[in-house]
Amino acid sequence: MSGSGGNHLYYGDNLSVLREGIGDASVDLVYLDPPFNSNATYSHLFKDESGQVSGAQIAAFDDTWHWDDMVSGQALIELRDSPHQEAAKMLDAMVGFLGKNPMTAYLAMMAVRLVELHRVLKPTGSLYLHCDPTASHYLKILLDAVFGASNFRSEIIWKRTSAHANAKRNFAAVHDVLLLFSKTKGFLHNESYGPYSQEYIDEHFVHLDPDGRRFRRSDLVNPAVRPNLRYEFTASNGITYQPHQNGWKVSKEVMEQLDREGRLFFPKKENARLRKKIYLDESPGVPLTDVWDEPRPIHASAAERLGYPTQKPVALLERILAASSNPGDVVLDPFCGCGTTVHAAQKLGRQWIGIDITHLAINLIETRLYDAFEGQAAFTVHGVPQDIGGARDFFDRDDKTKKEFEKWACGLIKAYPQGGGKKGADGGIDGLFRFGPAREHTAIVSVKGGKNVGVAMVKDLDATVTEQNAQIGVFLTLTPPTKPMLDWARGAGTFQVDGFDPVPRLQIITVEEAMQNGPRAVNTPLRHGSPYKKAAREEDARAQGSLDL
Repeated sequence: MSGSGGNHLYYGDNLSVLREGIGDASVDLVYLDPPFNSNATYSHLFKDESGQVSGAQIAAFDDTWHWDDMVSGQALIELRDSPHQEAAKMLDAMVGFLGKNPMTAYLAMMAVRLVELHRVLKPTGSLYLHCDPTASHYLKILLDAVFGASNFRSEIIWKRTSAHANAKRNFAAVHDVLLLFSKTKGFLHNESYGPYSQEYIDEHFVHLDPDGRRFRRSDLVNPAVRPNLRYEFTASNGITYQPHQNGWKVSKEVMEQLDREGRLFFPKKENARLRKKIYLDESPGVPLTDVWDEPRPIHASAAERLGYPTQKPVALLERILAASSNPGDVVLDPFCGCGTTVHAAQKLGRQWIGIDITHLAINLIETRLYDAFEGQAAFTVHGVPQDIGGARDFFDRDDKTKKEFEKWACGLIKAYPQGGGKKGADGGIDGLFRFGPAREHTAIVSVKGGKNVGVAMVKDLDATVTEQNAQIGVFLTLTPPTKPMLDWARGAGTFQVDGFDPVPRLQIITVEEAMQNGPRAVNTPLRHGSPYKKAAREEDARAQGSLDL
């Protein structure tokens, strides 16, 4: 178990991370937004810094599920052998009713993870599962089985978009579902409020102080009979007010304080009741219901948008965190994607744990937190190489990790990974980045992890740079380059941007150099930054405390 304190970002399968890295009853709040079973293939996860989608497919995840006895069937067996017999019975019933198909494969994947999320929650903790109506009803049944039906708290409807063209033969699908469960009846909940509508403000906050401060009037009569609160009150206007037969709502001392602070409303009519001013700028808002038509979704032109297709607004996560956690509490997102949950947690002073299975997401989250909090967000990244020995081990692990190694290596120099994970699909291009005054120039990255690197590979990169009309080629190698490789690179010439010194057209960089120097390992005019859209800076970034897992 991790016990080093601080915030934690994990690369890996969240089921393994939960089982091996997160302790029992160590988390105060779980939010998860798993890939929906909506038959959508998110092959273009990110736009690069120019705003263009890469021509290569980046299939970092695919939320079309297929039943596989080695995966889905194993999940069902694990549930049957676990203490969560109700969950096992429920999943068995679903498979029996629905059959072995994409939906039940999805539910099997979710069931074993929900069991682990229940385990890591504290008795006062809560879980929000964000989903769409495609599977929300099945997921709620699973949650009933894992958490207990009596611990269901709310089904929140969030309006995520406006009406659009899909309404021609149906009602427009515009909402997501958030299923809220607590671990026990002793769960934490902070009263939550939404903003007043302008119509409500215009109707109720109709009075103005001389300084223009808007307020409404509130009765000071006690709703119950309180003989001890029956007293005459002589206000600062010289008028003595008689109590109602029930008495005042507040003591005489409090009434005098309200008068001193200018918070009493003196009626013009002689027999009218004394009232209290409730100022709009001090009012919490409307108590939240389980239907949310805001925060509004992130539109294409929004400054918050990073280019991730399922990105949620930070304000949505801030609302959830404010309702179900306190500063210093531990927030976990096991499908953290582009990092909205950990961003909100960092902003609100919560400890956080994020898990994702793609290096694209891990790299994006690191960059997002750095940009938003100006390097003040301290966290530990797990599951990625920390030194050159770890890098070699990562590459040598098995054939499945080769493409992930390439994506990780590209991330070291903030290059945008290319390729869909199939051999030969990238056409010899493993990554790219743009540079120059308007990011108008392109650099192509080739990653090589094997020991048999040679000059032929550098020649191939040289040819690719020419064919693609790129300006620079970066050869990123796990093993040191040979002299013929270096000689060819030196002979490939230079590229120059007006007003800057020329730079080598072909640059050979070792993975070790990239680990040590990051993007600075590459020599480009106007050093390139993240391939993703830069996150807006948070003005109230704050340091985090400790976390015991």
